[in-house]
Amino acid sequence: MVRRISHARVAAVALAAVVTAACGTSEGKNSDGPVTPAVEAVEARYGALPLRERLTGTVRALGQVAIYSESSGPIVEVLAKNGDRVRAGDPLVRIRAETSRSQLQQSEAGLASARAARERARATVEDLERRYERAQQLAASDFISQEEFESLRTELATARAGLAQAEAQVTRAEGELGASREEVRQTVVRAPIDGTVGRRNAEVGQFVTGSTPLFTIGRLDEMQIDVPVTQEMLSRIRAGQTAEIRAESLPDTVLVAEVSRVSPFIEPGSFSAELQVDIENPGELLLPGMFVTVDVLYGESEQATLVPKSAIYEDPGTGAVGVYAAPSIGLEVPLAMPDEGSDEPPPMTPPTPAEFRRVEVLAEGRHVVGVRGIEPGSWVVVVGQHLLSGQDPQAGPPRARVRPITWERLIELQGLQREDLLRQFMEKQQRIAREQLSDRAEVEDAAPAVPETPAAGDDAVTDMADSSASGAERS
Repeated sequence: MVRRISHARVAAVALAAVVTAACGTSEGKNSDGPVTPAVEAVEARYGALPLRERLTGTVRALGQVAIYSESSGPIVEVLAKNGDRVRAGDPLVRIRAETSRSQLQQSEAGLASARAARERARATVEDLERRYERAQQLAASDFISQEEFESLRTELATARAGLAQAEAQVTRAEGELGASREEVRQTVVRAPIDGTVGRRNAEVGQFVTGSTPLFTIGRLDEMQIDVPVTQEMLSRIRAGQTAEIRAESLPDTVLVAEVSRVSPFIEPGSFSAELQVDIENPGELLLPGMFVTVDVLYGESEQATLVPKSAIYEDPGTGAVGVYAAPSIGLEVPLAMPDEGSDEPPPMTPPTPAEFRRVEVLAEGRHVVGVRGIEPGSWVVVVGQHLLSGQDPQAGPPRARVRPITWERLIELQGLQREDLLRQFMEKQQRIAREQLSDRAEVEDAAPAVPETPAAGDDAVTDMADSSASGAERS
């Protein structure tokens, strides 16, 4: 199973979140007072977190096998290229076979000669057997001497021994012929399985031996991921548990499979065993040799209040770990939730107080943590906590205008790379700066001429760029 994240939708959410948190908003600005910062918040939930073990593994094609030559000699023909799909038995490489064919002809001639010798020996034995039977009758009537009879019996025994030897020669010649045919067969390297060819290491004229790898073949429609696990993990991981596979080359994709096998044998040197995950690969998203991250879900945590990871904030002054909650939201302050499927951000609340609450982290997932110290249903700030912690405590509890965000959008946002957020933020700040410069130029063109002054516009651009960069770093 494959889960995909829409980049267009996530980018819109990310940009709105970063700009809101870094710059605040002019909507909370009074004529005589400071700007009330804007933050984003999500409603805490109650539930259990899936416990997971994050591992790394290497992708292999199902049945992946390296192809070697069984014969030595120069290559005369290469019949497969990288990426070719082949069937079991298809020829891949031909090796020069003149010597092997010559030996085959000699073996065929040797077998024919041995068979002819056997027929002669058999005919001799049959003739002597008939003569021996007549001799027995004549000896009984005393028509031949005992010496003649004994001589004929000895001759028959010798002939039978010669026939046995001739039959052995035939068996030997048949074996030599089989070996010669096998040598000729080995000069053609064939695919052992159905699959796709890769890692070609065969060129015409190249001299190969039995230790020369020529190709790698495997089925790309199904993959096997080999994952080393420590001996401590073996007590938690079992076959059948869910495995989530991610790769850097597939940033918007999560592949879901199950642990197929877990080896019970621990390597003495590394003290690790190996688990394997078989996964279908219909779109060939995974390729052999890929390095992937494998999250194995081996259970659930205890029930607790669940908040996004981004809600956890460490106060830089005291080192306290907690969350900023907005207790008035939903009780005294109404809140408009974002429309499902819409990229437009919902309106913010009027200025509302926020308070810092210490929490204890009980369990941690990929994007969510289970905590003690805050009740489910509380609204917790997930973007902009630094704007609250920086307010003057003498002026009372920090206040902010709150924009709600759904769990789904926030988790997508957390999946974005920090560099993506900074890039999007800087692009918007540069566009705003260009628009302001354009407006200023229009005003200056319409105004009467004044004495020339230093290039304040350049300083403004520099100050604005510095401010933008500072805002991006805070986000």
